[in-house]
Amino acid sequence: MARSKSSHNWLREHFDDPYVKKAQQKGYRSRATFKLEEIDQKDKLIRHGMSVVDLGSAPGGWSDYALHRVGDKGKVIALDILPMTPLSGVHFIEGDFREDHVLDQLNEVLAGQSIDLVLSDMAPNMTGVDAIDQPGSMHLVELALDFAINNLSKQGDFLVKVFQGEGFDDFLKSMRTHFTKVITRKPDASRARSREVYLLGRGLK
Repeated sequence: MARSKSSHNWLREHFDDPYVKKAQQKGYRSRATFKLEEIDQKDKLIRHGMSVVDLGSAPGGWSDYALHRVGDKGKVIALDILPMTPLSGVHFIEGDFREDHVLDQLNEVLAGQSIDLVLSDMAPNMTGVDAIDQPGSMHLVELALDFAINNLSKQGDFLVKVFQGEGFDDFLKSMRTHFTKVITRKPDASRARSREVYLLGRGLK
């Protein structure tokens, strides 16, 4: 089947993207790694010995980066509905993080250790129709926030990708209710035309 013009444009943009090329050169699983790397360098987000949960982890770029930052005394647990190629040192749980049996597996891996940081780079499958995509996206970030509130240690941090649009302001208010400080980040690796930003909640209240 012939590709559409928009599909051709996306492919051309993707392969011309300097971050795609850099990711290939460095052996990163995705260009998204650079987004986390920039935020981490700016905000000193991931530290040695931390326990990190990566929601919506596939293909594994963020988990891979976090693993190198937490070191052998830390722990990285990745969760996704989609399968993910194994990463040595990362505990991967395939399933929906809202379901009890998945949370049971998570608690088993944690073995009583608290979670210091929750990461979420999740996004729904986009249709191109804003009236469908934006509510779907906001639903996911609300689920991620709920997970963070219920599972983070006191003073733990939460980094989440959010698309600006309907529901964004209310979500930001909710973040500010639950965290001592909320910072907005737009990493260089985030495409300029994209409405995505990253909200970083520091210090769960």
